[in-house]
Amino acid sequence: MDYATSFGRVIPELVLTGSGLVLLMIAAFGGEKASRLVSILAAVALGLAAALTIPALANGAGGESASAFYGQISADAYSSFAKLLIYLAAIACLMIAPAFFTRLRSMRPEYPVLVVFATLGMSIMVSATDLMTLYVGLELNSLSAYVLASFLRNDSRSAEAGLKYFVLGALASGILLYGISLTYGFTGTTSFAGIRAAQEAGLSTGALFGLIFVLAGLAFKISAVPFHMWTPDVYEGAPTPVTTFFATAPKVAAIALTARVALDAFGSQADAWRQIVIFAALASIVVGALGAIGQNNLKRLLAYSSINNVGFILIGLAAATPAGTSAMLFYLAVYVVMSLGSFAGILMLRNGDGDNLETFDDIAGLSSTRPAIAWCLLILMFSLAGIPPLMGFFAKLEVFRAVVEADLIPLAVIGIAASVIGAFYYIKFVKVMFFDEAVDRVTKSATASQWAILGICTILISPVGWFLSRGLETMTTAAAAGLFAGV
Repeated sequence: MDYATSFGRVIPELVLTGSGLVLLMIAAFGGEKASRLVSILAAVALGLAAALTIPALANGAGGESASAFYGQISADAYSSFAKLLIYLAAIACLMIAPAFFTRLRSMRPEYPVLVVFATLGMSIMVSATDLMTLYVGLELNSLSAYVLASFLRNDSRSAEAGLKYFVLGALASGILLYGISLTYGFTGTTSFAGIRAAQEAGLSTGALFGLIFVLAGLAFKISAVPFHMWTPDVYEGAPTPVTTFFATAPKVAAIALTARVALDAFGSQADAWRQIVIFAALASIVVGALGAIGQNNLKRLLAYSSINNVGFILIGLAAATPAGTSAMLFYLAVYVVMSLGSFAGILMLRNGDGDNLETFDDIAGLSSTRPAIAWCLLILMFSLAGIPPLMGFFAKLEVFRAVVEADLIPLAVIGIAASVIGAFYYIKFVKVMFFDEAVDRVTKSATASQWAILGICTILISPVGWFLSRGLETMTTAAAAGLFAGV
């Protein structure tokens, strides 16, 4: 394999690398006046990278034909689908951010630059087929994320969020590195293909501990129980556009990476890691649902909602089949749309002074004062609850159908029963907006970009989105086939 071929397979990453460096120079010489220009150019670069991922997804690339740099990277259909979600989510987050930061006089060109480099790290993560590449991508994403969480230097909540994220992220990184070292020590390689081949005859005790520590480190990144403790505090304290970013693009990258590690590197020992994934899935569903019930802050509630939804996504992974992987990716795509819409709606909740409103008390009777926002949020909340005929219901249906086909019927039954708990706090959202006495605190008009994101997301997860689901299902099936082509 020559380097020209390898570089040709990582063109999206090269575009982001070059764009990030150029934008960094523009930010350095242009100062705050260049913020708008840098944001636009960053969105253009992400859009170009997204367009460049489509051929690999359309062609169903997989196996050796997608490998690059001697097995370090795989530009297959699976990674291309994940990258497409990541890039589009990052663009949406860039669109809704300027109005928020400009009001606080904190819009600086470093923000879009950090988003680009974080996205580059995520792109490497989902393509990694070696533990070393995995760690490089993960840390590139994490270092950018720590700064983004504490982006508002004059806000104590943002500084606290950044510090918590950094400390707990460093702990998770250490756990992951320990797992990587154990895995290397007992298999003699860091390549996913080599690890899988070394375990064909069985999983040694040392390699099992390596697997456990690797999954524990990755569980932190996806906010799975019992490594979820950072999520509510960071989601609440970070600036809302940053929280929107954390809830979408990095979530896709971390889940896609976890699935690749489980199904590719440890695919021959599915029975060993399936127990861990099932526990994390069910615990995340229950803890996410119960933890959200007593929340009054809307961002904290959506943090627990994120934990809850990760549980359903992990149920698809537990199937360890192409159908389960396809269902997991289908759910992931729908979840990204629902999260983007929900946070865009929260960003639009502002009082006369332009201050953002984040509690249930602030949205009481919203349907009578801002009916358009209220109805969009109603559709989004019902979709998150899995109420038909919205796309959230079909996403859950896909996941449960996959595990039933994999003969994991008890898991499906428990998951369906646990999902009922989560419906309570989503319905509470609707009850407060439509049945409580109006307080009329939301008085400030929203920007066109925020309306665009909210409107598009609402339409996509409404019954109208069902007509697009066949195309999405085709893409997720191709992506899953691309992953299993190398297994």
